[in-house]
Order: sequence, then C-alpha cells, then structure tokens
Amino acid sequence: MISAALAKKVVCSIYRASLWPAVGTVISRGYRGDAQEPTLIEIPLPPWEERTGESMAIKRKRLVYESRKRGMLENCILLSLFAKQYLNTMSEAQLRQYDRLINEPSNDWDIYYWATEAVPTPDVYEGEVMDMLKEFTKNRNMEQRLDAPNLEYLDKSS
Repeated sequence: MISAALAKKVVCSIYRASLWPAVGTVISRGYRGDAQEPTLIEIPLPPWEERTGESMAIKRKRLVYESRKRGMLENCILLSLFAKQYLNTMSEAQLRQYDRLINEPSNDWDIYYWATEAVPTPDVYEGEVMDMLKEFTKNRNMEQRLDAPNLEYLDKSS
C-alpha cells in the first residue's frame, strides 16, 4: 500500500508535467543554416613608443587613468587597485616598466594571464614591476576587490 505522502508527490509531479509538456523535450537550440564563416579584419595597432619629455607627475596621472580604462573589467579592477597602492612610490625606471607593461601588449587578456600566472610572462615584460603585480594579484590579505577605487584618494587638498 502506498503512503499518502508518496501518492501526493506522484499526483503533483504528473500535474506539473501536464502543465509544461515541452520543458523536458527541448534539449538545445541553435541555428543550423549554411552560414559562411565571418571574415575577420585585423586592424594593425601602432607600435608602443615611450613618451619622452613627460614629467613624473604627468606620467603618474596618465598611468592612473590608463590603469582604470582597460578593455576588460578584471584588468580595470586589478590594475587600478595596483596603481593606487604602488604608483606614487615607484621610481622612474619602475614607471617606465609599468607604462610598457600596460600599453605595449595589444591584448588585455595577456596581461591578466601573466599577472595571475596562468601562462608564463614573456622575458621582455619580466622585471620588478611584474613581480610586484604578480604578488599583488595573489591577494594574500584576502581583500574584497570588486570595483576600481574611488579617485578621492588623489585629492590631496582635503
């Protein structure tokens, strides 16, 4: 003999199945037409050139901006927080390394994979700044990094 609870479950499941008969039958959707492969156009980027005659203060401000305005949100958060913590204490040589690192590669995913050590960093980008970025990326203090920092920290007048 079936218990009342089991009988109720069976009746309810049959009732639900009768209301939505097509839910379990659709496995996947997709276009199966004879579409041609898209033609990809590769746009050549101008080679990176170090800016000469730029003061350290202007370079720092530019790098803060360029750290925040990336092609992907992950790098925007990572690089802007890194810039907030380290940019004001970097030497001129470190600023040049950082400038090259964030501006020369044309693919933001490369920078992200190098910083997270998912793929090896090319020798040309290895250096003190990349080591600092890799260590920063490990987030040993387990800080909550969900958004780029507020720019109020730049306002020294308050």
